[in-house]
Amino acid sequence: MDRVLLIEDDDIIGEMICMYLKEEDFLVLRCHNGQEGLTALHNFQPDLILLDLILPDFEGTELCNSLRGLTPVPIIIISSNSKVSEKIEAFTVGADDYLCKPFSMHEMKARIQVLLRRFKKELPAEQLVAAPTPIRQRITVPAMELQINLEKRTLHVRGESIEMTFSEFELIRLLVEHPERVYRREDLINALRGFDSYINERAIDVHITNLRRKIEINPKEPKYIKTVWGVGYKFVI
Repeated sequence: MDRVLLIEDDDIIGEMICMYLKEEDFLVLRCHNGQEGLTALHNFQPDLILLDLILPDFEGTELCNSLRGLTPVPIIIISSNSKVSEKIEAFTVGADDYLCKPFSMHEMKARIQVLLRRFKKELPAEQLVAAPTPIRQRITVPAMELQINLEKRTLHVRGESIEMTFSEFELIRLLVEHPERVYRREDLINALRGFDSYINERAIDVHITNLRRKIEINPKEPKYIKTVWGVGYKFVI
């Protein structure tokens, strides 16, 4: 049974989400503020977090950033703020998806299932680098600068462990699996989400910028993640 941690101070919305998810066979723990959520993270050990951006004791994006530093599990923001700038900021601090209130419970469930499926996806064998077709073939990154462990979902850059969000890992995995393939932003959105989402092309650009900061020696002159002007991005080895 998948465990969902809900951090939501609004009693009506909180109870509705809890009731629905429990009926859909999720194990749900609701917290009314950010401090409760941080404590529950260690005790409850959720598979996914639903996080309201407006809480009595925390600014939502600040809490999202704190949670991301403590856990790799998917985080879905639930908020009444539909501004693109708010969504981009949420993705920047570690959110994996963004739902605008009011939203369909069925859509929420679909998004949860997609993120859980991608997060818990297991490969048939442990690999230190991502693989192109066929799946078991390895790609060697020059000078061993990048080491990707798909089973443990870890990335080491020049020997240093790098912290990544769920979406960042999925993005770098996809790019490394298919070196030299040019991906349109639309392709990357579909690959990350698997269905229509509030994430947009600007959010993809933010993820790429964050990845470059983490893996490139000079992010302004990237060696690995190249921009294909007017099209999208590709990974070069």
